[in-house]
Amino acid sequence: MDFYGINPSVLIASLMAASVPIMLAAIGELVVEKSGVLNLGVEGMMIMGAICGFITAVETGSPFLGFLGGALGASVLSLIFVLLTQVFLANQVATGLALTLFGLGLSSLVGQGYVGIKPPATGAIPFGPLADIPFFGRVLFRHDWMVYASIAIIAGVWAVLKFTRAGLILRAVGESHDAAHALGYKVIRIRVMAIVFGGAMAGLGGAYVSLVRVPQWTDGITAGAGWIALAIVVFASWRPWRVLVGAYLFGGITVLQLNLQASNEFPIKIPVEYLAMSPYLITILVLVIMSSGRGRASLNAPASLGQNFHASH
Repeated sequence: MDFYGINPSVLIASLMAASVPIMLAAIGELVVEKSGVLNLGVEGMMIMGAICGFITAVETGSPFLGFLGGALGASVLSLIFVLLTQVFLANQVATGLALTLFGLGLSSLVGQGYVGIKPPATGAIPFGPLADIPFFGRVLFRHDWMVYASIAIIAGVWAVLKFTRAGLILRAVGESHDAAHALGYKVIRIRVMAIVFGGAMAGLGGAYVSLVRVPQWTDGITAGAGWIALAIVVFASWRPWRVLVGAYLFGGITVLQLNLQASNEFPIKIPVEYLAMSPYLITILVLVIMSSGRGRASLNAPASLGQNFHASH
């Protein structure tokens, strides 16, 4: 049954796919922030992942290698952040903002020769008869492998943080790097691994944008998705499963506004500009609500977040 020309199963399936880039970038940033590092360069890493993944997929003909190329390209960019903040102890906020600007400029330069080219298609996983089940077949069994991989990554990060020694050490470093150092843990090494992981996840998200969501290359293709991912980490109160909820919320609003723009049956005609800005307005509204009540969201923030560490401290 359609509602004002909008099919619910198609809407839900579309929001699951639309959520993948911000979900991957947000879960990567969550791990980074759990280690006590604030990296505002997510947008820059995402767009570098988008162009590196696009070029790799076009040149090799393999979408899978394209995703690997996107993850690798963004990870290499994250090493600049590592060098400046973990070695030279530069300000993390300023360095992250510079990384975003650098990524936007470099991707535009590198991608000049790839405008108008179509990448190889990333097909849906063949589930056979399951894909033909009414409603649930369309919602659950007609996606590409990255939709399922993103949910598996959320589950994996949650399990590592909650049940493993590595997760406990990561959280300890984020809460008090001095105490972790006193116990003999390599704070810088742990933070470097977290930053590189965050870069790889942002790169995968960016590659998904250029290879699946908008299968082409244009300047600024990520369109602020990295900033939304940063907001979702706060909305999620640094909890992995809430990242999934936040990403689906934003993805749902994005897809809904696109469907409302295309629908001729909706009784109220809303100006397209209002629909286009609605996902960002609702994200801001959610953050305001989450941050109210004596900073409830900030109570779960890692205590050492944004603080540089030096072994001589």
